[in-house]
Amino acid sequence: MTLLKVENLSVKFQTNDGIVEAVKNLSFDLEKGDSLAIVGESGSGKSQTALSIMGLLADNGCSEGKVFFDKKNILNLPTDKLNKYRAEKIAMIFQDPMTSLNPYIRISDQMSETLIHHRGIKKSEAISQAKELMDAVKIPEIEKRIHMYPHEFSGGMRQRVMIAMALLCNPEILIADEPTTALDVTVQAQVLNLLTEIQKEFNLSLIFISHDLSVVKQISDRVLVLREGLLVENNEIKKLYESPAHPYTKMLLASIPRIDQTEKEVTKKIQKKTDPILSVKNLSVEFEINQRGALPWAKKEKLKAVDNISFDLYPGETLGIVGESGCGKSSLARGIVRMIPAKKGKVIWLGENLLNKSNAEMKKLRCNFQMIFQDPLASLNPRMTIGDIVAEPLKTHHPKMNKKERTKKVSEILDKVDILQNLINRYPHELSGGQCQRIGIARALIINPKLIICDEPVSALDVSIQAQVVKLLIELQEEFNLSLIFISHDLSVVKQISNKVMVIREGKLIEYSEVNKLYKSPSHPYTKMLLSSIPRVD
Repeated sequence: MTLLKVENLSVKFQTNDGIVEAVKNLSFDLEKGDSLAIVGESGSGKSQTALSIMGLLADNGCSEGKVFFDKKNILNLPTDKLNKYRAEKIAMIFQDPMTSLNPYIRISDQMSETLIHHRGIKKSEAISQAKELMDAVKIPEIEKRIHMYPHEFSGGMRQRVMIAMALLCNPEILIADEPTTALDVTVQAQVLNLLTEIQKEFNLSLIFISHDLSVVKQISDRVLVLREGLLVENNEIKKLYESPAHPYTKMLLASIPRIDQTEKEVTKKIQKKTDPILSVKNLSVEFEINQRGALPWAKKEKLKAVDNISFDLYPGETLGIVGESGCGKSSLARGIVRMIPAKKGKVIWLGENLLNKSNAEMKKLRCNFQMIFQDPLASLNPRMTIGDIVAEPLKTHHPKMNKKERTKKVSEILDKVDILQNLINRYPHELSGGQCQRIGIARALIINPKLIICDEPVSALDVSIQAQVVKLLIELQEEFNLSLIFISHDLSVVKQISNKVMVIREGKLIEYSEVNKLYKSPSHPYTKMLLSSIPRVD
């Protein structure tokens, strides 16, 4: 039975640069109880397809065509009529639950509000039903958690809350828009398993939107592949993986990092005959936090973010640091470069302990090590042009360099990271995520550092862009003889670039090994669990 039928759907936006076509003549069917995946890179039209079905397009957008739900065309219905279908017939889960949940309202009030509005029941009954749904999505300690605020939940738990909210009115179709993109592989696996169980239990039809074909394989029956708003492939999941018909689909599949490939050949010449470029000895980082419900003057609780970690890094070597969110990866990196204070330990940089240096001395040393951050847009000044952003480190560390010399240096480094010269006067918001990350790499490279710390530099990018950025980092490392610390929660990405891998859990080092040895025979159960959680394409 066909539950949803989309015919010649087109979505257009009126912009300052003219009309942009986000979706072009898209047609597909969704059968009762089926799971359909919509896959493509950022800007391919995946989310706009879902938003047009839900009637949630931005004010400058319009949709044409037909969307039949139970043989009734619901596209462009007035809001009051469309509201009868939203939540009760078709519900949606969004990519970032924190931006979808009201930070000022308790979960109990947000969930009960939906039932009160659509079902007209009393609040006490609505909260009772909300608890049942929270139990269905396996949220523990419901009596306590239902009265919490969104910020008091982890990312995975917030996503579970969003799934529970979407199920409140017992919809027939659930649209999940990139629901696992920002999550660790372990939490991602939990959410995917949960969605599969929920679909069977509630007899749902599912539309699952993602840029990662390895993820959709676990949950979908059929896949639509979109590129620049056009449908380039519509295939059963098994056929698509065994014999993809379109070159673009083949490219997406080839871009997926795999841990089951042949052992990595370490071709880099690691200069271990010399002393390490960086030695971290028994480093610990602590934070003081207020206990829940404690009075302002009460004694603060100590949280050990990094607990007694040691390692050596040699010239030209790449160390991968892996672990789930909150394990202390980023705190370790920031402690090394003195962005946050270390509680104890030593950070020996070319024979000198950085933890004993004054701020003035650290400023002189910082030209030797730079950082690339997870969110490229958040780490670039939105008021500065690309040229000014990349030139800024030169102004700080080489103040005597004149404008002509700086411009030449900026031009040279942009060429290295494959950024066209005509983009030099644009602003970050005018570039794609992959381009912005290349700008971050250029900014880090321009003062010729010896070490670059990459803090989740590809986790927010499409798999194809992710592969390009990793390849670029490897090429630049060989050209400039860089040492890299590559932080990620994804072991399949880390395998592509690292010589050694360090696994961290709750601030502690639990495994530290050469890359091939760790992937072939991991010694710790936690490492084995991380490896088993990675989505696979075969």
